[in-house]
Amino acid sequence: MSGFNETIAHQLPKVELHCHLDGSISIPTIREIADMQHIPIPATDAELAEKVIAPANVQSLGEYLERFDFIGPLLQVPEALTLAAFDVAAQAARENVRYLEVRFAPTLSTDKGMTEADTIIAVAKGLERAKTELGITTRILVCGMRQQPIDRAIAAFTAANSLRDRGVVGVDFAGDEAHFPPRTMQPAVDYAAAHQIPLTFHAGECGCVENVVEAIKLGAKRIGHGTAIHGHADALALAHAQNTLFEICLTSNLQTKAAVDITHFHYRDLVAANVPFNISTDNRTVSHTNLTREYMLFHQEFGLEAADFQRSNLISMAHAFADQATIDAVTKELKADYAQLALTSR
Repeated sequence: MSGFNETIAHQLPKVELHCHLDGSISIPTIREIADMQHIPIPATDAELAEKVIAPANVQSLGEYLERFDFIGPLLQVPEALTLAAFDVAAQAARENVRYLEVRFAPTLSTDKGMTEADTIIAVAKGLERAKTELGITTRILVCGMRQQPIDRAIAAFTAANSLRDRGVVGVDFAGDEAHFPPRTMQPAVDYAAAHQIPLTFHAGECGCVENVVEAIKLGAKRIGHGTAIHGHADALALAHAQNTLFEICLTSNLQTKAAVDITHFHYRDLVAANVPFNISTDNRTVSHTNLTREYMLFHQEFGLEAADFQRSNLISMAHAFADQATIDAVTKELKADYAQLALTSR
């Protein structure tokens, strides 16, 4: 398939493993969620965008995360979470994402009385609607927030474990990595291990390659971002040996200075060390991106073509936290659709 362009990038079947619910709600849906709760928000979409879309050049991850402070109060009732989940899945479906793992932190939506289980069920309802109406296969990752007391993460993981029949397939740790490295999450990690819940881990965003190594040694099957691994041969060798997949988000990582510039982004390191990776958006709204744009960036910066994206998506699906039957079904669909695209491009 020659002449790779945005149209082709949009058409490609895709797998996304790192997408935050609260960072990916579209502006029209944010407005709908606010209106249904009678919560005042800026009158114009331009003003609202300033609240929820981070500048292309923020000074730090902390400045980037300020956008979530605006969204949080809107996601305190079940109906809001359900609508938000459907919206995020619908955005993905419109650009041919075939499998999407949506992650969120239940403990951040309990201010008005919802339990952790209530929040997961609300999100599941929105994703189930997306499956019925749009055909997209989705699953849920439950995040523990590092800066909260560890028992909050365990409560979230306990709820996650009880709701695997509603699409929960794994757990994650997000939040203040600089002050709460992976080892401080040990009790919650132990809970996940004891209940055989697959684990991914935000690590390496704050320049600490030690956190990436620590997360892998704690049992993380995947690493969120992991930019700090750039230039560290021993850590890359460990990731290769453990077959750890990296969920990489180019726009977001450059925005937050997790990678100071494109030359410090870790894509080439992963390829050279034969470490698997998945291309994701991180936060569609906060980073003002989508997966098609991310694919185009990888094409422009690193020369990826359709065959490269096919290979990455098939590898990503093999590292998805879904059950094997789902992995096999989506993999079969991906192969068939890529083959058809190759035929139609001749």
